[in-house]
Amino acid sequence: MDSKQIRKQFLEFFENKQHLIVPSAPIVLKDDPTLMFNNSGMAQFKDFFLGYKKPTSQRIADTQKCLRVSGKHNDLDDVGKDTYHHTMFEMLGNWSFGDYFKKEAIDWAWELLTEVYKIPKENLYVTVFEGDQKDGTAQDNEALELWKAHVAKDRILFGNKKDNFWEMGETGPCGPCSEIHVDIRSAEEKAKVPGKDLVNMDHPQVIEVWNLVFMEYLRKADGSLEILPAKSIDTGMGFERLAMVLQGKTSNYDTDIFQPLIAELEKISGKKYGAAEATDIAFRVVVDHLRAVSFVIADGQLPSNTGAGYVIRRILRRAISYGYRFLGLNEAFIYKLIPIFRDQMGEFFPELEKQGQLVTEVIKEEETNFLRTIEQGLVRLDNFIQNNSDIKEIPGDVVFELYDTFGFPADLSRIIAEEKNLTIDEKGFEAEMEKQKQRSKSATSFSASDWTILMEDATEEFIGYDYMEADVKITRYRQVENKTGTFYQLVFQATPFYAESGGQVGDSGWIESEFEKIEIVNTKKENNLIVHFTTELPSNLNASFHAQVDVERRNHIMRNHTATHLLHQALREVLGTHVEQKGSYVGPDYLRFDFSHFNKMTDEEIKEVLRLVNMRIVERIPLEEKRSVPFKKALEEGAMALFGEKYGDVVRMIKFGDSIELCGGTHVQNTADVIMFKLQSESSSAAGIRRIEATTGLAAIEELKETFTKYNQILAELKNPADPIDAVQKLVDENKDLKAQLEKFVLQQANSEKENWKKAFQNINGVNFLAVRTSLDANAIKQIAFPLRKELENVLLVVASDADGKPSITVSISDELVESKGLNAGQIVRELGKEIQGGGGGQAFFATAGGKDVSGLDRALEKAKGLI
Repeated sequence: MDSKQIRKQFLEFFENKQHLIVPSAPIVLKDDPTLMFNNSGMAQFKDFFLGYKKPTSQRIADTQKCLRVSGKHNDLDDVGKDTYHHTMFEMLGNWSFGDYFKKEAIDWAWELLTEVYKIPKENLYVTVFEGDQKDGTAQDNEALELWKAHVAKDRILFGNKKDNFWEMGETGPCGPCSEIHVDIRSAEEKAKVPGKDLVNMDHPQVIEVWNLVFMEYLRKADGSLEILPAKSIDTGMGFERLAMVLQGKTSNYDTDIFQPLIAELEKISGKKYGAAEATDIAFRVVVDHLRAVSFVIADGQLPSNTGAGYVIRRILRRAISYGYRFLGLNEAFIYKLIPIFRDQMGEFFPELEKQGQLVTEVIKEEETNFLRTIEQGLVRLDNFIQNNSDIKEIPGDVVFELYDTFGFPADLSRIIAEEKNLTIDEKGFEAEMEKQKQRSKSATSFSASDWTILMEDATEEFIGYDYMEADVKITRYRQVENKTGTFYQLVFQATPFYAESGGQVGDSGWIESEFEKIEIVNTKKENNLIVHFTTELPSNLNASFHAQVDVERRNHIMRNHTATHLLHQALREVLGTHVEQKGSYVGPDYLRFDFSHFNKMTDEEIKEVLRLVNMRIVERIPLEEKRSVPFKKALEEGAMALFGEKYGDVVRMIKFGDSIELCGGTHVQNTADVIMFKLQSESSSAAGIRRIEATTGLAAIEELKETFTKYNQILAELKNPADPIDAVQKLVDENKDLKAQLEKFVLQQANSEKENWKKAFQNINGVNFLAVRTSLDANAIKQIAFPLRKELENVLLVVASDADGKPSITVSISDELVESKGLNAGQIVRELGKEIQGGGGGQAFFATAGGKDVSGLDRALEKAKGLI
């Protein structure tokens, strides 16, 4: 049975059990501060478990794209080293929201595995929660009795809280669970050791295949458990592991999910999978990580140096480094696997087809850039080892600096160290990693108390499309702490404040009662709650308040948001329909719009886009808004849906003429309200992604006025020439000529100075030594130093410069001194740089340092003589 049939049979089975089949949610999560990525099948249904939203159906089934590379559920370090861990995996699941519970979940799981998939019953074991005294939870006797109807008593095992109590995070929905394990060992192995002795013991052929979670608790911030309003079911079955079992394999990587990718990688690398353990690990790492990175990029998250983008970059670099070291691949190669992956998965996950070119371009550029970094890292690490030939262990801070500053994987440092019969200071490296984690945590994390509920069963509603003020009541509140201080979060039964979402910033304003006025400093969305931030708590929380949005600020935001829609449409007209939004910022001050396009826009293209946007502003096109439109109906009417966005069953359509988009943001009533659109910049944001920044309204007019003022000032400086462009060009040409003359003068000066320095060298202990002070710049010093290394033997030159009032030190050493005496310019210049309150480095034969203290230059020269 191939993998496509396995997925199809699962969904058809639960569709026949009256489950609604829904598509996978995006892998990158938004509006949930507790999770960076979708790490389980239940993440997209969290609002249903918490009671914030009602599901379309009480029974749902799906296959969800999951990523476990950060936080509590982090499998990254295990990937490749065994045959069953993955970064990205599919989670097959069925769900009940207050409908069926343990009996149906257990009965149907057994029916599907044993009757549909035909897994022999004698290969299966199940686990039941044994209870936990600290939490005050009892043994799950209900599940125990239900399993006895299907499974022999000696195949039912009890598990502790670690294995049989499922929690999404430190807080949130949770509950006891029953795991189903399968033993796929040979008969001989089973005769030696019973399968029950290997359950949850990390045996590669005795594995968990399905987890049935009986969701009945809510874990609160203080660690206590609270009963959920309705009991629910959350199950998760690893698709890759299931395929391994049903296809009779002993490794996930031997299934048809991974084998086409491995076969293609064999062609690219010339290596054979199965030939050696080291190369096998590399094969597994590459094909696994390719899947994870491709899905995340297709869902709109690009590699970067922060947040989710940093995690993705780290995964991709891990794959590149394994290919580089073990498969001999020193040129970009991962992007070549994408067509195979797209053919495998594109039918069920259309984002891979739609975003295929973008995924390819981004991965290829990341590979190319990082392979350069690997070469630089190898040189730096080799230099360190050469310059510290007496060490047996590479310090942890050195390994961490390579990892943190240059992206050089710690695994690669370990491998190089082993090749040179060295070790690395693992404890020191882990200590540096922990410091980084704490810095990151203190910069981004916050602690929150549990919600205090003031109004039970309140329906929190957004009314800000129609109103900018309203009378409200507080339904719940809590206190939060972060690095900037203490805040309070308030939720109202109805609110005119727009919560930050879809690139649009949150509203600010105030609420006031008869006795007090409280400022709303920001509005955000957490799961499905609209949360209002204040720096003080109302004295009477049960009072009625009048809520007022900052109207002027909101109007600026609405102009910019409407302008992004007009811009999107204009870009598609001018550049082509491949253009799609890839991110945005919509604030009161300006707008930023990222879009897929693979070339820098020409001046003519920019002019035409500006013309089209401003033309539509002049045309006074009214807003056509449709709310609560069925998603499929909206697409039929021409609305654009963006990959990576999670849409509900009903959506809101925003139309300005030919611009039709699904959008939850706020907009002006007529394009004329935008007043004016002015481009600030067009640039590259990432591989295959361009970025436009612009202003609208009064801000655009003020910018235009300022531009005209500066233009008139320039004309005045040029004595109001008849042809300003010609006058500027003449200045540019004159400047080029003067620069060329200056360079000739500097070269003459350097040649003259070189002859003076040549005569000043002293022979000290067999070294031709000179320590000299000058006002020449770095380029001139280099033009002197390099020829002197060839014209004289055993040269050690130290130059202290105060060019332009900035202190610098240059050290140049002959190759023979580097080789025979082990002298190193980088080490010397770092030591001398301390005298000018600076630092630097370079190669063994040439290095430079900059600093702050000019007065230290003479001390540095004296110190250099002392070293010799």
